[in-house]
Amino acid sequence: MKKNIAIIGYGGQGGWHAMHALKSDVLTLVGVYDIKPERCELARSRGIKAYGSADEIFADPAVDIVTIATPNDVHKDLVIRALAAGKHVVCEKPVEMSVAALDEMLDAAKAAKGLFTVHQNRRWDVDFLAVKELIASGKIGAPIRIESRIHGSRGIPSDWRCLKQYGGGMILDWGVHLIDQMLQLIPNDTVTGIYCETTAITKSEVDDGFRLSLTFASGKTAFVEVGTYNFIAMPRFYAQFEKGTAMIEDWQKNMQVVKCKYWHENEVLPVQTAAGITKTMAPRDEVTVDTFEWTRPTSDVHDFYRNFTAAIDGKAEMLIKPGEIRRVMQVMEGAFESAEKKQALSVSI
Repeated sequence: MKKNIAIIGYGGQGGWHAMHALKSDVLTLVGVYDIKPERCELARSRGIKAYGSADEIFADPAVDIVTIATPNDVHKDLVIRALAAGKHVVCEKPVEMSVAALDEMLDAAKAAKGLFTVHQNRRWDVDFLAVKELIASGKIGAPIRIESRIHGSRGIPSDWRCLKQYGGGMILDWGVHLIDQMLQLIPNDTVTGIYCETTAITKSEVDDGFRLSLTFASGKTAFVEVGTYNFIAMPRFYAQFEKGTAMIEDWQKNMQVVKCKYWHENEVLPVQTAAGITKTMAPRDEVTVDTFEWTRPTSDVHDFYRNFTAAIDGKAEMLIKPGEIRRVMQVMEGAFESAEKKQALSVSI
């Protein structure tokens, strides 16, 4: 049976939720609300009911799920009020701007009848899923180091995302996704070290980019980078494994994988370079390595709400769990602290 959903915030992301709810096999869109009257009018022009306030949504017994798609600074208040009204709640990312604020939301969820989760939609990105599949396959062993990057050249969108009071900046905007992905790729492993550098090339009030290094208890390492002033992008993913290397150049391409079959170190012929000879950088050949593509997996973003509605009915476990949400927030908070202090942090996350 479909669940009735109402959305608070009818901007870009709220519109995305509404569009997909209209196409969903598990949801019925009953309406939206936005503090800007013109956005409510836009919804009405599209045949969507526009509520007069958030309180009207909370008071409507027909509403099963409330999705919060507002600027970050009002997430906590709306989530807590929706939970208190007995609704199931989906909050856009980043769920909040501090661990302390998130803990208030999680406490409210524990005391409420409804379920609460965060829309970490980029768990359905096919590039991330390809890396996850390769790791699970064991085809080139376990990962040693994973590097994840998003590079653009247009700066931060000129709206509330540029302002600190609303939770702007790239750590909270894109970092929340890439950190969540990384913690899924290196699961059940404690983060023991954080070092972060931020940039402010196009905006001065918030970070328009960052470089984040993570160290894990197992010895694995990760690097997450977001840049908005990069006119030549580096690979989306680059990962070293026990038995090879994998790379995804950009969103649209398959993953390239090189598996080491034989080491043959003693048989390497020196390579002549302009300044001398080298064995260290001698290229591999087909005798010692296999080179192949990993086909992009299929993905369906509707699976997020399919899972959430199944969890409401007690038929599934929520994919995006409170503990996972909190770990991401802890890492982001550590990244801000490291960048501010200009030093590495020893942590246990």
